[in-house]
Amino acid sequence: MGLQLTPFRGLRYDPDRVGSLAAVTSPPYDVIVRPDGLIHLESADPHNIVRLILPQAATPSIRNEQAADTLDDWLAEGILTADAEPALYVYEQRDTTGHLQRGVIGALRLSEPSEGVVLPHEDVMPHVVAERAALMRATYANLEPLLLTYRSDDSATASPYTTSAVVERTADRPPLLSTTTEDGFGHRLWAITDPAELAGIQTDLTHHQALIADGHHRWATYLRLRAEHPSPSPWDHGLVLLVDTAHYPLRVRAIHRLLHGLPVSDALAALEGHFRVRHLATPLPEALTALAEAATAGNAFLLAGDGDFHLVDRPDPSLLARTIPADRPQAWRTLDATVLHATLLDHIWHIPEDSPARIAYIHDTAATVEKAEQDGGTAVLMHPVREEVVRDLARQGVTMPRKSTSFGPKPASGLVLRTLSH
Repeated sequence: MGLQLTPFRGLRYDPDRVGSLAAVTSPPYDVIVRPDGLIHLESADPHNIVRLILPQAATPSIRNEQAADTLDDWLAEGILTADAEPALYVYEQRDTTGHLQRGVIGALRLSEPSEGVVLPHEDVMPHVVAERAALMRATYANLEPLLLTYRSDDSATASPYTTSAVVERTADRPPLLSTTTEDGFGHRLWAITDPAELAGIQTDLTHHQALIADGHHRWATYLRLRAEHPSPSPWDHGLVLLVDTAHYPLRVRAIHRLLHGLPVSDALAALEGHFRVRHLATPLPEALTALAEAATAGNAFLLAGDGDFHLVDRPDPSLLARTIPADRPQAWRTLDATVLHATLLDHIWHIPEDSPARIAYIHDTAATVEKAEQDGGTAVLMHPVREEVVRDLARQGVTMPRKSTSFGPKPASGLVLRTLSH
């Protein structure tokens, strides 16, 4: 049946009730570098969305109750209001270089991976899914859209009601909101309520499948909550942003690792005889260039945390043969993330990948290095994988190691929410 995208009554900030729309937005919950970024966002505006997506309290249950109470208060006070009629939303992002991305936000019918409609490409951590599920149960809302991609072929039709045609036509109209966040990104949002345009988008999307670009844990959370509620129910759908990468290719970046309790000296000592290690007395940009060059020839990583950079590459082939599962495609077996998790974390450093006390996943490169230097741990900087590799593996039903990729730009949280009670 393909993608089934449903209009919904978006929940949005009343711009007259907050300091600015930019001040109440946030990156997605898993991109925020904690605690510094969290404190910064909380200080930006008393109504910043981070108070819903990452509530702060002594215990998980209190955090979730606090988020639910905060949402109820903001609804009662008119800080957040539901749009008058159901809509799909065109969302645009433009960065300081002029890079433009547009997509459609809606409530997508949930499907299992076996249905081949929405393809995951990464494993998830059960404790994160449990945390997100508890928060969504408490708030009875989808607080931030996850990012999905699909590829259209508009050359086959001249219809003015394909998704891409409606998106482009809508972007010529005055937007519902327009704001620029402190990272320099411009954001604009429009509502599509015309029945013909809605029907055209819905018909068009039924011919497509999507790849989860960002938000595997939220998608797994959606599926868990759907299983808990007899169908039909509002939990049959989840909030997503769909981007057509035939028109707006995404950027793919790496997600780095911060290893707590492992000094760089110990990490390097354990690699002796297994990998080539070269010390780089260069600033971060040059070190990343060296990593990119080394990655063209095979697996490569950059370690940091002691004030310097250390390029790690050329793993011992016999070590890889012993430590990497042989029952997966060659493209999976040679991924940097596979070698990191199966060989380095499991075999050499003995760090469990699902232990928040031992390993953190950080998107920002400089922040990863800085926190490693502050904490006395080891930053493992990664080189991004190509999008076509991700998509090909997903179509084979092969999931990559968790937190292998960072597609972007990611939708800002706080521009439009979906409450399941409207």
